[in-house]
Amino acid sequence: MKISNPTPQRQLRAHRPERPAPRVLNSAEHHAWLARHLTDRDRWLCRMLFEHHVLTSTQIVDIAFPGRRAANLRLHNLYRWGVVHRFQPHRSLGSYPMHYVLDTAGAVALAHEDGLQIKDLGYSREREVGRAFSLQLAHTVGCNALFTTLIRAARQPEAAGKLTTWWSAARCGRHWGDIVTPDGYGRWREAGREIEWFVEFDFGTETLPRLASKLVRYERLADATGIATPVLVWVPTAAREANARRVLAEVLRGLDSPARVPVATTSGESSADPLDMTASRWLRVDDSGALGRVALAELPKLWPHSSVSPPSSGGRNLDAARPGLEPPTPMPPAVSSRLNS
Repeated sequence: MKISNPTPQRQLRAHRPERPAPRVLNSAEHHAWLARHLTDRDRWLCRMLFEHHVLTSTQIVDIAFPGRRAANLRLHNLYRWGVVHRFQPHRSLGSYPMHYVLDTAGAVALAHEDGLQIKDLGYSREREVGRAFSLQLAHTVGCNALFTTLIRAARQPEAAGKLTTWWSAARCGRHWGDIVTPDGYGRWREAGREIEWFVEFDFGTETLPRLASKLVRYERLADATGIATPVLVWVPTAAREANARRVLAEVLRGLDSPARVPVATTSGESSADPLDMTASRWLRVDDSGALGRVALAELPKLWPHSSVSPPSSGGRNLDAARPGLEPPTPMPPAVSSRLNS
């Protein structure tokens, strides 16, 4: 086969086109242009990045796109427009997926949508770009993956459940930080019932006594709110889970009201997908062996004599009268005809 007009090798080695200069991306003209070109999904993704700080390309595919090609094309445009920034952490063997954070143009768009100034958001581009060097990056990405996996499950055609709330550790800290700061907070609706939980994502970097000591603060939170919310502890290995369960059980027995702190554990080795929270993987800390591991939707079975979640029609007023952006809905908006614009 004859090949016509081959691409010169020197073009293959050329640098990729650079983004426009920051002064162009941050101009009033550019922001006005973006107002016409950002889709509902783009704006929702900006809110998710503002809330959860960093998402990988794989996670973004899970939560918002039909496939990787469509995601890569759109994310490339959003990067060129200064809406998102991207980086790829170093890896000795293989490569990590691209990581995305909110860039200045995206933050400005969010502020304008909500009638705020960008300073009201507390946004800092230096801080967001600097997440590439954060010692907490792997922890943040791993914890986020627990929730993005739930969104992926809820987006399937035959999905039985839906993630209705996902709070970041930062929002949890603003709301409950005077008592305890969970790594995340979520709500899952399935079979007419809504279940809420806190998550403690343990990467093996803190001592087990320190992890278990958090139960004392969760008891204080239950006393303050009047709600016994399950605390789900994820650890990387089965061996660490076994050790963690012993330490957690010891602290739990020492509480004034252990029943007010429902605790269940899992490890990354408890199911085929280490991050699938819906799987039958959650084991009550003080379980005698009769109940075994249950799925997320079956958590109430672990504490049959306790009300471990508010009714689906009510519950706590999650973030009323607080400044800044409201937490985004975890599920993406419906696809519109503008998605490929």
